[in-house]
Amino acid sequence: MPVTHSNSIEAETSGWLARMETVLEVLNEGVIIADDHHRILFANSQFLEMTGIPRESLIGFDPSRFYSSQEMDFVKQQVEAAFRAGHNRYAFVLPLKDGGRLPVVISSRIVKNCGSNFAIVTFTDVSEQVRAEEELRSANVKLQNRQMEIDEDLRLAASVQNSLVPKSLSWDSMSVDAFYHPVHSVGGDFAVVDSLDHEHVSLLVCDVSGHGIGSALVANRIYSETITHLRRGMPFPEMFRELNRFLIEDIAGSGVFVTLAAARIDTRRHSMVFAGAGHPPAMLARRGQSPLLLKSCSMILGAFSGAVDTAASLEVQLHPEDRIVLYTDGITEAFDSRGEMLGIEGVREIVHRASSLPAPEMKQAILDGVATWREGPPTDDVSLIVAHLR
Repeated sequence: MPVTHSNSIEAETSGWLARMETVLEVLNEGVIIADDHHRILFANSQFLEMTGIPRESLIGFDPSRFYSSQEMDFVKQQVEAAFRAGHNRYAFVLPLKDGGRLPVVISSRIVKNCGSNFAIVTFTDVSEQVRAEEELRSANVKLQNRQMEIDEDLRLAASVQNSLVPKSLSWDSMSVDAFYHPVHSVGGDFAVVDSLDHEHVSLLVCDVSGHGIGSALVANRIYSETITHLRRGMPFPEMFRELNRFLIEDIAGSGVFVTLAAARIDTRRHSMVFAGAGHPPAMLARRGQSPLLLKSCSMILGAFSGAVDTAASLEVQLHPEDRIVLYTDGITEAFDSRGEMLGIEGVREIVHRASSLPAPEMKQAILDGVATWREGPPTDDVSLIVAHLR
């Protein structure tokens, strides 16, 4: 019998399919060939392995039998897009023999042969990537939840620490203005303004090494110890030795060190006892004079047992209108745009200028002077106490 044109086309198509099957069989991705009626003409071994569906259940069948009606509606939209554009790529799922769904990226390319359109469809398994993304999303949710817990803990910690911020006071004989600003939510600085009557007041600023929650916890413990000693009227050398012992023995291994400066003022006698441990010098400002530096006699606390000097305190006679300034190194260690530190002498000059102002304005003038020098926001906790003897 003579070979008809139809038989010739069929033979040519079969030959083309055979050649394509030889090429596609060796690929590491699942591949099928479908005709323009969406019937599967070929599926390579990798595709069969991915789905678990035997070849005889695939060849010649419409893929709609493997998808739900909703899924098939989406597939048809993508197939139509591929036939219009000649290609398409999208993320979807591949049905499995057990009814499951395998996440895949599907790439379709339309090929013309002997007047017919064929779709060569490649399926890339992205289940590991999807699993990793799901694990990452789950981890992110856990991190967000943990961050919310941390934020709440920090909010509570900041609230507790703010309750320790000293209140300013004003008597007929003297006034005290205080300022505290942690560089983070909580910090390692604290200040004390404590009085038992209107004739005696204790002032103290303390700087715990480090920043953040750890330093804040130690600062709160030191605060509790300090306020107890101050209210008992414990002499400063004895108080420093107790704090040093507490740091070395009771919270051993913390690696935390403490500097502080303390003053006990008797307004009736116009006298002050001062002591410092490894701390920047306090300043006694008198109008028209360069402020007197009150330097620490003891060393930093928490480093070694002999840190406290036997003559750790000194007594100073005060005059009316004297200003006493105590601060932490967040004041002195301010850097300008050239990287130069303000330092003690820079603070001394600012205090000198500010001491000519009315007492209520002096604290803010010191803070403004430091801010003018400093480039950018503070990088360390700041505590400041300004006392004015009337």
